[in-house]
Amino acid sequence: MQADEAFDGEVRSHAAHRLQGLGERLLGSLLDRAHWSPPDLVATLIAEEVAYIGGRDVAIYLQDYDQLTLVPLPGDGLEDNGSEAIDGSFAGRAFSSDLPVERPEPDGVRLFLPMLDGSDRVGVLAYSLSAVGAADRQLAGWLAGLVANLIVTKGLYTDHFFLTRRRRPMRLEAEMQWHLLPPLTMETPQVGVAGILEPAYEVGGDSFDYALNGQTLHVAIIDAMGHGLNAAIMATVSVGAYRHARRAGVGLADLYAAMDSAVAEQFGEDTFVTAQMAQLDCGTGRLSWVNAGHHPPLLLRRRRVLGSLNSETTLPVGFGGAAPQISEVQLEPNDRVLLFTDGVIEERMPDGERFGQHRLVDLVGRVSLEELHVQETVRRLSHSLMRERGGATSDDASLFLLEWRRTDSI
Repeated sequence: MQADEAFDGEVRSHAAHRLQGLGERLLGSLLDRAHWSPPDLVATLIAEEVAYIGGRDVAIYLQDYDQLTLVPLPGDGLEDNGSEAIDGSFAGRAFSSDLPVERPEPDGVRLFLPMLDGSDRVGVLAYSLSAVGAADRQLAGWLAGLVANLIVTKGLYTDHFFLTRRRRPMRLEAEMQWHLLPPLTMETPQVGVAGILEPAYEVGGDSFDYALNGQTLHVAIIDAMGHGLNAAIMATVSVGAYRHARRAGVGLADLYAAMDSAVAEQFGEDTFVTAQMAQLDCGTGRLSWVNAGHHPPLLLRRRRVLGSLNSETTLPVGFGGAAPQISEVQLEPNDRVLLFTDGVIEERMPDGERFGQHRLVDLVGRVSLEELHVQETVRRLSHSLMRERGGATSDDASLFLLEWRRTDSI
């Protein structure tokens, strides 16, 4: 028995060393080759490196801007069998669950691997192997993470990846807003956040921002007056003023003052931006916020909507309102707070009736019962809203969800 155990230990040790060596060779080679490679050739390098470990039929899928479809990245050595719907496909299941998915094939197994840049979804890496073991799965996970990082990094130098993600023309104001945004999601053991903008290709005046500085999560959501390019410019100035003041270390009241002054000076009278700015102490779960003419957020506990976080409000940004009152609430572990812009509830239904907050609360409750993580909750909620309203998008309709988690999970 001891001899058998010793033999098994040697086998496992040999397999572990082989995996480590293979992983170092594969990932190191890919990093070295990609360092000087033009951005549009990175995909080809990836296909060549996957072939080294016996992979074939390599495909890289990137999410389109409205988060409905996974679009194949073009490139020599990459498969392109058309786009895959996020809902209802193997690739989509890997994307929406953030977990690997395997599909048996006559000559092996096809792997669908979520490509995550940190916790932000980039897309899906897919390839086939003749057989799959534990070492293959571990190596595949490492590879998918590296590919995600390469695409994000190389994307700073090219339009190649952005153009792949576009399934139809994008308006100038939408282009400005998308490049203003932080990553759509961030998750840590203490907190998770996710946001989405609709309509993805025409959004103009909505935006959001966040930053995790030490134990403090900073969040802002804004809705600039009007539509089109003017609204996008106001949103850009508002977010810029918010970031500038936040990075100076000022409190919520001074954040409002800085944004208010910037908008008033640049755009004059009769223009405004509604906004909410919040700070979450990730250690205690204490949430503080100010409301500048915005709809109150919803508080969710145990996947049910408890109600709105009502608070005193000051005038929208740009109107020179009084110093805002800072409101506070103590969150419980796993509580969620949903912030949204007015287009979510003020859109008209096909029969002309306003969508209304009561329908939003009902829809949030139904989606929350699925117990999804924050990014998938926001994605499904946004698309459910679109269906419920008959596809109407006369105004921007943006969502931002934050979740405070148990601190003992660290």
